[in-house]
Amino acid sequence: MNRIDRLFGILILLQSRKYVTAEKIADQFDISIRTVYRDMRALAEQGVPISFEPHKGYFIVQGYFLPPISFNSDEANALLLMERFLTGFGDKSIAHHYTTALNKVKGVLRSSQKEKLENLNENIRLQLPERLKNDTEYLSALQNAISAKCIVEIDYKNKKGEASKREVEPIGLIFYAFSWHLIAWCHLRNEYRDFKVINIVAVKCTEIPFRKSEHMALNDYMKMLPVDY
Repeated sequence: MNRIDRLFGILILLQSRKYVTAEKIADQFDISIRTVYRDMRALAEQGVPISFEPHKGYFIVQGYFLPPISFNSDEANALLLMERFLTGFGDKSIAHHYTTALNKVKGVLRSSQKEKLENLNENIRLQLPERLKNDTEYLSALQNAISAKCIVEIDYKNKKGEASKREVEPIGLIFYAFSWHLIAWCHLRNEYRDFKVINIVAVKCTEIPFRKSEHMALNDYMKMLPVDY
C-alpha cells in the first residue's frame, strides 16, 4: 500500500471510531509506531483536525467529515460510455455490478450533471456482432476465485459438445479471439487448460485454497496463445 492510500485509510479508520490508538493503527496498516506519528502529522498538515487524548488515542475533532467523492461531467461521461462496452466485453454479472456502481456515481452528481448524463445516455449506442453477445454470468464469480486463490468446480462443454466436470485452480482471465477464456490448472488433466467461458455450464466457487504451491504467471501463458488478438 502506498502512502497516499494509507493516509486515506487511516482517515477512514479515525472516522469510524471514537478513539484509535497508535498501536491499533500500526497493527492495521502493518507499519511502525514512528511511521504512525509521521502519518498523523501529515494529516494534520493537510488540515485534518486530529487531536490526542492520553490513554485513549487519536480522534478527529467533532464536526469534521470527509467530503463525498465527486465526479466532473467528463469523468461521468466516460463511465457511461464504458457501460455500453460491457454488452460485448463483459457478462450479466459484471454488467449488474457496473450498473450498481454507476448508480452510486450518479447519486453524487449535481442535478444539471444528471440531466446531461441522461441525455447522453439516450444518444449512445453500440452495435455488436452476435458472436460478441455474452449471455453467461460467471465472470464476477471467477474474478473472486482468482483473487482469493480458491478452487473452482465447473461443468464444461467443449466444442465437440462433450460434457465434463472439472476441479480447477484459476490463475486468470484473458479476452482473446473475441471471447473470454479462463486459464486454470486442471486437476483432471494435471496441466494448465484454457476454458472458453461461454462454454462453462455451471460454476461452483469453493473456499478450498489452491493445492498447487506455485503457478505460472498469466503473462507467460499469454505467450503461448494461438492468436495475437
